[in-house]
Amino acid sequence: MTDSPDPESFADINEKVGEEWEAQTTPYERVREVINRAYSPISAEAVADDARTSPKTARKHLEALADEGFVTTSTSETGGKRYQRSSESLVVEQAAEILAEISTDELRERVADMRETVREYQNEFGVESPEELSVTQTNEVLAETGTGSETIDEDTLQEWQTTRRNLAFANAALSIANAQKFVTDDTHTSSGSISPS
Repeated sequence: MTDSPDPESFADINEKVGEEWEAQTTPYERVREVINRAYSPISAEAVADDARTSPKTARKHLEALADEGFVTTSTSETGGKRYQRSSESLVVEQAAEILAEISTDELRERVADMRETVREYQNEFGVESPEELSVTQTNEVLAETGTGSETIDEDTLQEWQTTRRNLAFANAALSIANAQKFVTDDTHTSSGSISPS
């Protein structure tokens, strides 16, 4: 039988890793990394604790990240300010990752395939979205007026939702690629200013 490690040894290792992270990064970098992993709104104090900095410093960097569009703010029930990664920055990050992995030609093909898959789901179930289908089926169950329509299984529902999400990210990536192309083309042909229509 092997002896289990002492829980204190894990605490010591975690502290050592935390100290190294603190020594190798700036407070701004640590605050950005903490908020990057925040899936729900959190306070500056909570960010400061995880980022190994003061609440005042965390708040300063969170406000800068909010000005950059990386973070959004909201107010808690108690009136305190909360911070969360902005959905726009998540979309841009995901789109950039897609563009780094595949060509725009291949991406256009994948977008066409995903659009066709979404259309097939819409035609099969007679609704525009998986959310609408869930609501319709719930209403039928509650009203006990099942129309005999096929009940969608959870795996199919998840596949439809995933395809729609991936299609949205792929469309965003294509939009960014097109915008980058126009920016590149415009810098060669003009001063870069936008002319009124």
